[in-house]
Amino acid sequence: MNAKFRDLLLTTFLAIVLGLGLSAVMILFLGKNPLDAFGLLFTSIIRDQYTFGDIFVKATPLIFTALSFAFTFKANLFNIGAQGQFYIGAVIAVWSSLLMGGKVPGPLALLIVLILTAVGGGIWGALIGYFKARFNANEFLTSMMSTYVALAIMNYLLRTVLMEKKGEYPQTDALNESVWLPTFVPGTRLHIGFILAVLVAVGIWVLLYKTPLGYRIRAVGYNADAARMSGIDAKKLYVIAFFISGALAAGAGYTEVNGVQHMLLQGFNPDIGSAGLGIAILANANPIGIIFASILFGALNVGGTIMGQMSGIPSSIIELMEGFVMVFVILSYFVRARLENRREKRKLQKKVEE
Repeated sequence: MNAKFRDLLLTTFLAIVLGLGLSAVMILFLGKNPLDAFGLLFTSIIRDQYTFGDIFVKATPLIFTALSFAFTFKANLFNIGAQGQFYIGAVIAVWSSLLMGGKVPGPLALLIVLILTAVGGGIWGALIGYFKARFNANEFLTSMMSTYVALAIMNYLLRTVLMEKKGEYPQTDALNESVWLPTFVPGTRLHIGFILAVLVAVGIWVLLYKTPLGYRIRAVGYNADAARMSGIDAKKLYVIAFFISGALAAGAGYTEVNGVQHMLLQGFNPDIGSAGLGIAILANANPIGIIFASILFGALNVGGTIMGQMSGIPSSIIELMEGFVMVFVILSYFVRARLENRREKRKLQKKVEE
C-alpha cells in the first residue's frame, strides 16, 4: 500500500474516532451514558426501511455541495459560496418546475429543469472565477459574500413573484407531481437524485484524473506559475472551475426542491454549504471518498434526530460531533505533512550514506 494513502486512511480513521470520543465526553457532561447514546444512534438508523432510506436522501445534497468545494480546491481555489449557489439552483429549479409542471411531460420537464439549474448555478459560480481572473479578487471573500447576495435574491423572490397564491407565507406553491423526482425504493423518500449524485461524483473523478481538462486544473492547483509557463491559461481555468463548481452546488438545490421539499420556502436548508465543505475536507477532496463521507454524515443526521427524540440528548450534539471530527481531520493534515517530511529526510540520509 502506498505510504501516503496509508497515512490518509489511518489519520482519517483516528480523526473520526477522536471526534466520537470527545463527543462521548460531552454526552457524559449531560448526565447521559455515551455507550447507550451511541447504541441508540446506530441502531435507530436501521430500525426500518424508511429511516434507512433517509440516510441516502440526506446524503444526496451533501454530495453535490462537497463536490462543489472539492472541485475548485483541486485548482487551489476556495469556493466558500456553495450555499449561495445552492440557493440560486433552488430558485431556478422551483421557478422552471412551476412553469412546466403539468404542461410538459414529466421526464422531459425534469431534464430541462436540471439543465437550467446547472447552467444558472454555473453562471453564478463563473462570476466568482471571472473576478478572480480579471481583477485578481480574493475568491474566498468573493464567494463567501456572494452567498448573502443569493440569499437576498431568494428571499425577495419568495416575497414577490414566487410567493404562493394566497400571499400569506414566504414560500412557493407546491410543485405538480409530474416534476417530482421519482422514488425507486417503495415505502421510502429515496429518489433518483441519489443515483444522479453518485454518477456525478464518479464523473467528476473521471474529469479530474482521466481528461486533459482535469490535468490542467490540477496542474494549476499544484503550481499556477509553472502551469502558465507551460502554456496553460490559468485565468480561463479559474472561470471554468468555478462554473463547474457552481453547477454542482446548484444540483443540490435541484435534488432538494424536486426530490424532497417539492416547494421552496424561506430559511431553506441554511447549513448545506458548510456541511459540504466539511465533508470535502474529511474525504481529502476525493470525489469517490465524498460519496462515503456524505453517507456517514447523512447517517449521523438521521440517527441524531431520532436519538434526540428518544434519549433526551439534544440533537445538536450531532453538529458538535461533526465539528469535532472536522477539527481532528484538519489537524491530521499537519500530521501527514510531518510524516511525509520525515520520510523524505530518511530517503535523503540514505542517499548521502550510499
